[in-house]
Amino acid sequence: MSQNRPSELRREIGLVSATALVIANMIGSGIFTTSGFILAELGSPTAVLVCWLLGGLFALAGALCYGELGAMLPRAGGEYAYLRASFGPLPAFVSGWISLIVGFSAPIAAAAIAFATYFLGGTPDPWLILGPEDSPWLRFSPITLLACGAVIALSLVHIHSLRLGQGVQNLLTVFKLGFILVFIGAGLWLGQGDLGHLTQVLPETHITGASFAVALIFVSFAYSGWNAAAYLGGEIRQPGRNLPLALALGTLLVTVLYLLLNLVYLYALPPAAMSGMLEIGTGAARALFGPTIGALFGLAIALGLLSVMSAMIMAGPRVYFAMARDDLFFRRFGEVDANRHTPAQAIVFQALIACAMILIAAYDALLVYIGFTLSLSAMLTVIGLMRLRRRAPDTPRPYRTLGYPLTPLLFIAGSLWIIVYTLTSKPIVGLYGLATLLSGALLYRFFRLSKTG
Repeated sequence: MSQNRPSELRREIGLVSATALVIANMIGSGIFTTSGFILAELGSPTAVLVCWLLGGLFALAGALCYGELGAMLPRAGGEYAYLRASFGPLPAFVSGWISLIVGFSAPIAAAAIAFATYFLGGTPDPWLILGPEDSPWLRFSPITLLACGAVIALSLVHIHSLRLGQGVQNLLTVFKLGFILVFIGAGLWLGQGDLGHLTQVLPETHITGASFAVALIFVSFAYSGWNAAAYLGGEIRQPGRNLPLALALGTLLVTVLYLLLNLVYLYALPPAAMSGMLEIGTGAARALFGPTIGALFGLAIALGLLSVMSAMIMAGPRVYFAMARDDLFFRRFGEVDANRHTPAQAIVFQALIACAMILIAAYDALLVYIGFTLSLSAMLTVIGLMRLRRRAPDTPRPYRTLGYPLTPLLFIAGSLWIIVYTLTSKPIVGLYGLATLLSGALLYRFFRLSKTG
């Protein structure tokens, strides 16, 4: 690396941009697709709202814990950096491997396909399918072409410069927040709904521990992304103050918006119509305002999904950058572009994986265990927080977790519930997760051997 080549990422992200990143990462396809399934599990509109509130408090507990770690270790990488400090390089590397495959590339691919489907107003016939029709090896269609184009375009934006990337990110986030607020306000004041829907319940449904666990898994998926700012700890100004604030403020704001959006859904649709509905946002908009406005709302969701993609494209490469800097990944992904001051190679690498997933549709299998693997990684990270409190009590901590030790213990218990329930009810997910962990451990061994060799 030449003397003039930058070796570090610049601290250019302020509190507003960091908070916007958290909001953009959290508000994705989950809030527009899961409420109908949650109602089908619980049967009661009141229980649905309670479930979304508990999910928000659970995410806030995680954000408060990550805030202490981010303020104490203001580096790029998120869980990777925190687990390296608390448990060593092997768990850290496996966490980074999970982030690459499950945490960012697969959701980017899924969000890109959702964007293209909403934008094109449906699913056009594919141009070419290679392999069996029910599980093709490659699929070329208007959907996959537009999805790959969106991934490439947003990746180029974030390669260009951090200033342009966060500017586009903030603009997309403002748009997404704007149309959500308009939808909430217009839906409750001008929409043709009925508050009586809130008192109706589905017949022959009973809330059990299993049904509530399923509902919380859906909710946890919708809240995922609350830790987004932690991945850019090396680029946030005054991280001891701004990083914990961004995590907490972003999570709180999204929790309020999610509760209001679900109130609109329940106001627009009776439980019988809402139960099991996938495109809940479009369905509610049509019920409130008619088919024309419903179609426009579908287009607004598509543009809003660009914000989710942009946020993940921005955050993910910082993990691979940090791993490469520690000689635990290919060295080129730890390089900073001399002119752009961005981890360009890592961004390109992530874009290629996401585009491959779009074309082969392999993201479907990955999404089955996203919640399981990410819950495991986040739980271990919060356990690491408590371990660092004991092992390094004198380390400067500009921010300490509010409600410690109750806050981390509640987060660990909630994560453990999700993990255990997933393993017992869907053992195949456990096998996928085990294979992911094992492949990460083997890859770690490869990089360690190549380093010593």
